[in-house]
Amino acid sequence: MTTHFTELAQRAATDGAISPQELLALRQQGWGDGQITREEAEAVFAINHVLTERDDAWTDFMVEAVGEFVLNGTQPRLQCSDEEAEWLIAQVDHDGMVDSMAELETLVRIVERAENTPDKLKNYVLAQIEREVVSGTGPTRCGGELSATHISAAEVRILRRVIFASGGHGPAAVSRFDAELLFRLKDKTLAEENAPEWDDLFLDGVSNFLKGFMLEGAQISHGRATELESFMADTSVNVGRFIARAAQEAPQVANHFGKVFGKRSTAAGYEERAAEGAKVTDFEQDWLEKMVDADGEVDELERRLLARIIDEGD
Repeated sequence: MTTHFTELAQRAATDGAISPQELLALRQQGWGDGQITREEAEAVFAINHVLTERDDAWTDFMVEAVGEFVLNGTQPRLQCSDEEAEWLIAQVDHDGMVDSMAELETLVRIVERAENTPDKLKNYVLAQIEREVVSGTGPTRCGGELSATHISAAEVRILRRVIFASGGHGPAAVSRFDAELLFRLKDKTLAEENAPEWDDLFLDGVSNFLKGFMLEGAQISHGRATELESFMADTSVNVGRFIARAAQEAPQVANHFGKVFGKRSTAAGYEERAAEGAKVTDFEQDWLEKMVDADGEVDELERRLLARIIDEGD
């Protein structure tokens, strides 16, 4: 089916548009033998590059076709390998950026559906969203909203989907990379009219990183261990300053410090590990101070973050 599919794709792309009849023919050819090959997936990307308009029907088709190749084209299913991640990024990054919502949605859905994806793919998607926020341009801006350094509702939705995706660092597990991205976005957009959903995403994401715990075999385990080792080698953080600031910003810290901040045990049971995970470790405590210090002030979102950590530690 590959030859017929690619020929049909080439014909469909000649005028920069694809009709419903052409899209139906692509579906019939692509799934005629029950699978999408790499050549067919590349043909889909080639069409997307030349389309002048990409409607919902095309986006749905592209998401399904490319996702089918990446997640079900080879064994094991629902896994995205390093090679496939590099291939995906190369297909999208031919012009140096994600330039259509169809491409962005394709990447996000793969990260969402996969049981395991390389960090480079998830981090690539998040980097594109950060670039959009700073520049004010990109597929989530829908050709308008050209004001830079604010976070739109569409960007909040995509960030949440990627950060909490099952194919990321672990099921609903937020990594240090994700949490630091949220802090950078917060610092760059403090004075801007961000979408109302942004505050909850920041608080949910950073709190998850600080108070989450690792399941056996979860994808986060190796990366989180590496983060811990590298961060503890950084002697520039002063824990005392953090404690003093926390006490000033939220006086109840002094009464609840032992409950919320502490060392986690290596208990094997799920309930024990979940309970220990609710404590903020020395490493995470140091990290939080460093992030709060980054912009030289304790802002309202950081106060609310401290309050949430304390409240959830009760």
